[in-house]
Amino acid sequence: MLMPTLFRNNSFEDLFDDFFNAPMRTRNVAMNADVQEFDDHYEIDLQLPGYTKEDIKADLKNGYLTVSAVKNENNEEKKEGRYLRRECYYGQMQRSFYVGDQTEYEDIHAGFENGILKLSIAKKDKKPEIEEKKYINIE
Repeated sequence: MLMPTLFRNNSFEDLFDDFFNAPMRTRNVAMNADVQEFDDHYEIDLQLPGYTKEDIKADLKNGYLTVSAVKNENNEEKKEGRYLRRECYYGQMQRSFYVGDQTEYEDIHAGFENGILKLSIAKKDKKPEIEEKKYINIE
């Protein structure tokens, strides 16, 4: 807004603050993913810029692979001046992928480098259910 506030000296400061504090419409804090299928495995690349390996956890439960990342603001470093705009994301996010009920922890391999989490998931062939033949006893 261009109306000056009670505690400011001029409306230029208000205009400056409104410009830099406007809500971001293009902000996307979700984990962007690329999923590829190969003959014997799947590969998932998750973009997590600004995160470290210690910020990320992956879990497998009921056939779902869930990746979560937590980033806390580091308040130890005191900077002079005030922020005009803060676009760095601090918080928690998670993403789940259905990988199948037969997938085990040993079937998933993960690596993290340059802000990209690479997951390799081995394909599991469905075990054919062997039909057990049942006979009726004849007396």
